[in-house]
Amino acid sequence: MFGPLIVKPEKSKGDKTGSWRIKVRPKYLQKNCIACKMCLLVCPENCIIGKEKNAFSTDYNFCKGCGLCAVVCPKADIEMVEEESLEDKKGMAK
Repeated sequence: MFGPLIVKPEKSKGDKTGSWRIKVRPKYLQKNCIACKMCLLVCPENCIIGKEKNAFSTDYNFCKGCGLCAVVCPKADIEMVEEESLEDKKGMAK
């Protein structure tokens, strides 16, 4: 019925899909985190990193900005903020 699927392992790691993120991204406030890991569980891209309280972050190379992490956070410790412009990023690199 279906043809064989030919997929190379870890190919998606080279595809930085976060480049087409919508205009918002998650920001971890790092104040009220209880390390419940709900954000890790709901992330469709598996791009949230961290294991301990107040140590979670997002790999923006893969984040799409869906906001699910912010919605499920029981302590409201994640907020969605506007994406920084390219000029802002260049200014921070100096």
